[in-house]
Amino acid sequence: MKKLIFAILLFASCEKGLSDLNINGTNPTSLDPALLLNQAIINTSFPVKSLVFDIGIVQQMISPNGGVVAGANFNQDSRDITTQPLWTAYYQSVIKNTYDAITRSKDLPNRSNMYNMARIYQAYIFMILTDEYGDIPYSEGGAGLVKGALFPKYDQQQDIYPLLIQELTEAAAALNTTAVIESGDLLYAGNVAKWKKFANSLLLRAGMRLSKVDPAQAQSIVQAAVAGGVITANADNAYIRHDANYTQPIGNTLNGGEAANFYLAKPFVDQLKNTADPRLTAIAIRYVGATSGAGQTVAVGTTDPSKQIGMPIGKDNGTIVAAAAADGLASFYDYSQVDRRRMLKISSPVFLVTAAQTNLLLSEARFRGWINTGSAAQYFADGISAHMDQMAVYDMNAAVSTADRDTYIAANPLTAGNELEQINTQYWIASFLNGPEAFANFRRSGFPALTPNPYGQPNNPDVPNGTFIRRLTYPTSELSVNSENVNEAISRQGPDKLSTRIWWDKQ
Repeated sequence: MKKLIFAILLFASCEKGLSDLNINGTNPTSLDPALLLNQAIINTSFPVKSLVFDIGIVQQMISPNGGVVAGANFNQDSRDITTQPLWTAYYQSVIKNTYDAITRSKDLPNRSNMYNMARIYQAYIFMILTDEYGDIPYSEGGAGLVKGALFPKYDQQQDIYPLLIQELTEAAAALNTTAVIESGDLLYAGNVAKWKKFANSLLLRAGMRLSKVDPAQAQSIVQAAVAGGVITANADNAYIRHDANYTQPIGNTLNGGEAANFYLAKPFVDQLKNTADPRLTAIAIRYVGATSGAGQTVAVGTTDPSKQIGMPIGKDNGTIVAAAAADGLASFYDYSQVDRRRMLKISSPVFLVTAAQTNLLLSEARFRGWINTGSAAQYFADGISAHMDQMAVYDMNAAVSTADRDTYIAANPLTAGNELEQINTQYWIASFLNGPEAFANFRRSGFPALTPNPYGQPNNPDVPNGTFIRRLTYPTSELSVNSENVNEAISRQGPDKLSTRIWWDKQ
């Protein structure tokens, strides 16, 4: 009997030890929502696909080569190329984290600021996604883990925008300096005033997006944003910092295998060169006489603005040879590039929302009579000034001097009859390297007055002769896995083509 009792006790003891083996003592049972928000922020830096499409569509940087860098310069839909699209990057690494941060902080009274910061940031990312693609998963976007929404439905863009506006408005109002300050956040270190300005600046963007589809509603939203306080000084800019460990995606690419593949486009270089814009010196470098990537050395590099030559749009690596010869260059490697040792280092910042952009939107709003504070001319000058001052953040060797800045502003005032073109051309410049925003505002405003990319036209069935790419197409993964929902969206929105206009992009 004693042996039986001993055996039972021994078995129970062994079983207890075995059950303990199933407990991971190092695995956290919960995550601080601050970590999730920060993970979302650091993964927002625009992926290389933004360079291939957004920045190319607005004719700021292009590549004459095909393969993984084919896109805007060829009017080519490359949804199947392995380069990570914005859709994948943002849904998997940003929306998933903001959704989780919101869910974990929503019912914690002492984390109310975290809850509302995450709401603001998620609204920003959803705005980028819907502006790029049109109808997208919004109400069920990011809910796969929490709610099991593995095949999320697509919401119409005209239904998404009011919800984004509501989120930004409510979250900005709910931020409170008397609540716990979330000092660990990577964007503003928990500064409530700056987060409010960030939210209201996004609200201003949202309002301006509606300028064609609902001017009255646009005016109302713009007025609310301005009343709440927006970013008008560079000290409040929203931007992501990088270093040698967490590198800037586009900078990393252009300092690596694609260093000799991307060039400043002729329309962008000509705009800066023809107006004696000092930002050309800050941005561009030309490796004079280079006949290969290996020939693009510091020794032959020049930042002299008079020597910069932009690559013409719509040339491939065959037709670019004759174009380079006609421009008096040794080869296409001799065209101007963004300076990867100053503007696009692996540690370069990525600007999301800036004083330059906001001041220029205020200039347009004032010109339209939607706000009655300040003057359109002063907001215009302030926007240019802020962007020129912003250059120093990339690298001190890219800084624009105060004298050069003021000379340019004096020589390029806002003039009657040209206001919308001037303001939005400056917005295009001020959004350089922020591909999604440059692309969105170009479609909204119609400026700058670019000539459509001729490549493949008039025989391109997706981007017909004389037109521009108007949106990005849904990734193949959605078409194959979430086909029912994506096909429903396509039936509403129009063909899943680059030339299909999204809701607010009216002719």
